[in-house]
Amino acid sequence: MNRREFLKASLATGCTLSILPHTFAEDKPAEAEKLILSAPLTHSDWILKPGIPWGMEGVKHMLDACKACGWSRVYWRVLDGGRSLYNSKLMRPQGKWDDDNFWNPQNETDKAMMMGFTSNMTPEQRTALRNKFEALDYAHFDTLAAAVEYGHQIGLQIHAWASVNEDDHGWGIQSEFSKKHPECRWRRRNGKAYHSQLSFAYPEVQKYKLGLLKELLQNYKIDGLFLDWIRTGDIRDNPQTDAEGVADNGYEESLVKKFRKKFGVDPHEVPNGDERWVRMRAEPQTEFMREVKKLAHSQKRKVPVCTMVGHPWHYRGLQNKIDGNLRGLLLDVNAWAREGLMDSVVAAGYYRDGGNAEMAYKALQKETEGKVDVWTYAWVPQSVSEFDGTATLARNVGARHVLFWEADYIDDRAQAAELKKAMSRAARW
Repeated sequence: MNRREFLKASLATGCTLSILPHTFAEDKPAEAEKLILSAPLTHSDWILKPGIPWGMEGVKHMLDACKACGWSRVYWRVLDGGRSLYNSKLMRPQGKWDDDNFWNPQNETDKAMMMGFTSNMTPEQRTALRNKFEALDYAHFDTLAAAVEYGHQIGLQIHAWASVNEDDHGWGIQSEFSKKHPECRWRRRNGKAYHSQLSFAYPEVQKYKLGLLKELLQNYKIDGLFLDWIRTGDIRDNPQTDAEGVADNGYEESLVKKFRKKFGVDPHEVPNGDERWVRMRAEPQTEFMREVKKLAHSQKRKVPVCTMVGHPWHYRGLQNKIDGNLRGLLLDVNAWAREGLMDSVVAAGYYRDGGNAEMAYKALQKETEGKVDVWTYAWVPQSVSEFDGTATLARNVGARHVLFWEADYIDDRAQAAELKKAMSRAARW
């Protein structure tokens, strides 16, 4: 069990696939039917699997597997919660966790939460897994540099996957910036501050986050930025939405004052879902995206920006409802598309209330008004027939690109060899 799996252990993923006609894997698709296939990759998860060596040899194993799958674009994770997996001057490298962490809860409430997520593990297994995490020393191994070097050698694009809205993961790997600036964190309607999440309403937060992206663009020959707006940090802050799925954050004092000045009323006196208040709380994220576009386009070669966002059937935490991007995540994706602030976009594949990959794709296509390249999202398939269904869905809705979540799962698939051949045959390079 890795870190991602323990966070998912008590959740029903709700992922559904449309029932689609089967296409035979042995039939090589015509060039026009081939798809761009890609996957995000978390080194700090994959390295925990048995037999994966540390250093460049482990990176080679990971990227060789991606190439064999036909995943021509790899989104290499660079931020692990509030820690870096590359050589950053602004962020502490991943390694030993904070004293107060998921594996070492400091009070009975937190201990009960940890026990709930890991009820299928013995105390010895929990300790062993924590020790594995803390043995990873990213202060002396720059995974992004290794990935770019080897990935380019074998013909892969390496994009930097940055979870820009996250300053912890589970809890216990909180960013030093968040620790030093608790006044810059999200606030709920009741005034309570979140444990780690930083608000883009503060100029110093935007400067810090842009600084991280600037490091990536200036110090590495990355092929793009993959901005993950879904991950939002400390699980003890769930739910992060109200009963209607509207975001329960954005009540930072600067935004409250701005709303009072513009509308003559305190936002606490209007519903949390008041359209004026929702849109005002979304403005800082749009301002940040404008700066990202300037930064990406100011490089010697234009660097494409992709974003991963939500959809109307999205959920967070223990299947807590998220009422779409604008209301549920305070992300004005429509404005981002109209202003050309992103080159492509994908909806994360977490579904409730009957949602599925096809519905999420079509909703995002409508939200972006056809102005942005929209990808379909799928989990790394268990079988060739499941892959065939995913590929058929993408072709039927007109998508050119499929994102498979997440790369290390291929090592766990019983039919890995057959899957690699089938996906590679369908891949456009």
